[in-house]
This record gives sequence, C-alpha cells and structure tokens, in this order.
Amino acid sequence: MSVVAEDVRFGVLGPLRAEVGGRPAGLGGPRQRAVLALLLIARGRSVSAERILSDVWEGSRPPSLTTLHGYVADLRRTLEPERAPGAPARLLVREGPGYALRAVPAAVDAERFTDLAARGRRALDGGEPRLAADLLGQALALWRGPAYADFGGAAFAVPDATRLEDLRATIREDRLAAVIASGEHAAAVGELEAVIAEQPLRERGWELLVLALYRSGRQADALATLRAVRGRLADELGIDPGRGLRDLETAVLAQDPRLAPAPAEPTRMSYPPAAAPARPSGNLPFALSSFVGRGGDLTAIASLLDGHRLVTLTGRRC
Repeated sequence: MSVVAEDVRFGVLGPLRAEVGGRPAGLGGPRQRAVLALLLIARGRSVSAERILSDVWEGSRPPSLTTLHGYVADLRRTLEPERAPGAPARLLVREGPGYALRAVPAAVDAERFTDLAARGRRALDGGEPRLAADLLGQALALWRGPAYADFGGAAFAVPDATRLEDLRATIREDRLAAVIASGEHAAAVGELEAVIAEQPLRERGWELLVLALYRSGRQADALATLRAVRGRLADELGIDPGRGLRDLETAVLAQDPRLAPAPAEPTRMSYPPAAAPARPSGNLPFALSSFVGRGGDLTAIASLLDGHRLVTLTGRRC
C-alpha cells in the first residue's frame, strides 16, 4: 500500500522537483536526481539495484552498490527529514533486490494531470463542455516545461516523457474542442493557431480551427485554412488530408446545418411534446462528436437537425 506524508510532492512535468512542507527540496546532483526520477517512473513498483545502476549510468561503467546506497540515504534524509535515526523509511523503501518509492498518485503532478485529463474528457463526452474546459485547463496548468526536462534523451525517461507529451497534445485539443462547444468560437481561434504553429502536422488542430472559424461567421477563412493544410500535407509529407478534414471541407462548402453550434441552453417545455422529432435518415458526413462532445447534447442535436425547417407557433386559447 502506498503511503506518503501529505506535505511531500513531486514534479516531473518540467524539471524534476520535490517539495517538503511546501518548500523546495534539494535533490543532489544529476545522477542522484536520476535515481529519484527512475523510481517515480516506476509508480510504486520495485526497481532492482542492478537496473538502477544500468539505466542511470547509461553508457558508462556503473559504480559499486555503495554509491547507490549513498544516494538513497541522501534522498531519504531530504524527503523524510523528521524520520528518527534507525527508523524504517516510509517513502523510499527497500524492497527485494531494489528500491520502491511509495508515493500516492496525488503526490505526483503527472498523476494529477492524468486524473484531471480523464475527468475532463468524461465531461466532454457527457455533454458538459464548460466543466470539461475547466478540468482540462487545470490539467494543462500543471506543466512547467517538457516532461523530465532535465534528463534530455536519457533512455530510461524517454518512454514516459513521450507518453505524457502525447497526452498533453491531445488534451490541449480536447480543451479547445470544449471551448468551441461552449459557444466561445472566436476565442478559440487564436489558441488554435498557436497550437498548429507548434504541431502543424496534427490534423485535429486544423479541424478544430476550421470549425471555430466557420462558427464565427468566417466561412471564407475556414476554406482558406482547409486549402492551407492540404498544401502543407502535400509539400511536407506527400499525402492528402485525412477523412476528417475532407468531410469537413464538404460540410463547409455545403453550409451543412449540422455544423451549427448547439443551443446555449436546452429548450424547456412545460408540457411533453406530442411526438418525438424524426431522426436524420442518413449518417453525418463528418464526426460531429469530435467537435462538440457527446452524450445527451448530441442526441438532442441529431434529433432536431433532420433537414426540415423548424417552425415555432405561439398563440393563446380563445
């Protein structure tokens, strides 16, 4: 079972850091810090002393176990300053032939990021875009720089750093999808342009930018953006846009009503309708769920947009 004092926290979304009692903790030199990073990556699992030596001293002849034991002792003194001499460690523990860091997930910023990201995506899927945008924004605010920034291309850190960076890119797009679904189309345009400038070959960012422009009343700019991404993909990769962008272009050209934003507030009736509106006869020509979230709102939108005019009748009884 993971145990850790509530006042010990770790950060890997940027340079490695630790806080004890709300204050930065000195973690020693590069290799001692690498030992801690390797144990954090293991997420509570035991890492053998042999593997620690091999991974941390990558490409160099590893030292004796005495050096590793010294690093562990220094880290224990830093992370558990109140531990009495000779008392068993509660956080960085000896387990089998190696060591494990018994930190609860909430103590590590990468784990908090993953949790907030999952909650935000559930909110987006459940038709709660404003809540989703808030949760996903909180997740992204935890980042201070590239994951494991001070370990460069160290082989032991690359897989986890890549996983976190890929999730970060997806969550940035999810948050902007939530912003668009909340009706803040124009506000999303500038952020999407910045996202695309950093990662121009991720097609979802372009899809979201086209949708935000279209919903902001900028159909010509949306079409120009589609031409731009088509040219970029052809020049740099020699490929055509994926189906999402192609179908979106068709929808923009046709001014497809299903590109319209969802109502800001659901329609409320004081009496039940006589019959449910007819469902669309065909499939949508693009993945609407990738733009506006899913769940109850999508069901309501799909039931209304059946290709017929909506007529509102008002009156009173005589």
